[in-house]
Amino acid sequence: MLALIEPTPDLHAAWLASRDEWGRGVHQPGSGLRGDDDVDSAEGFAAWLERLRREGDESRPPLPGLVHAAYWWVVDQDGAVLGSISLRYALNDFLLLAAGHIGYGVRPSARGRGVAGWALGEVLAAARRRDLESVLITCDVDNTASARVIEKQGGVLEDVRDTPAGPRRRYWITL
Repeated sequence: MLALIEPTPDLHAAWLASRDEWGRGVHQPGSGLRGDDDVDSAEGFAAWLERLRREGDESRPPLPGLVHAAYWWVVDQDGAVLGSISLRYALNDFLLLAAGHIGYGVRPSARGRGVAGWALGEVLAAARRRDLESVLITCDVDNTASARVIEKQGGVLEDVRDTPAGPRRRYWITL
């Protein structure tokens, strides 16, 4: 049984276990984690979660260079954090070129079990509730597993192009 939950300080230890499996300093798509975030201390972790909440608060302007977004964790029945997924409410120039509306990542030990496909389906439903007509999702050109996940959810390949994030497959899903 999987659940999509808002990030919470209650799962600090579980999130750190997931982060450590990825590796410290490794980019985790969909997590909102940046290189300068201090997530090891309780105070730093709480500050990171507050930043994620602020990024979704449409009553405030987005931080410079960013757009409003929602973040969720994928957790199992035991409270293990299996991955992260985000929905960006709009696209700026960089997102249109390289990253899209939705970003997601699954910890290595949970890959190949349908976690990404399940989470993407849930977030596509959230995008529909926001009245988005279509969403752009990208993946690394050599990430065939992610390409399959996107295609199974209705993604139509627009193109493959070089971007500031490297070569990317760019898919659109009509909602």
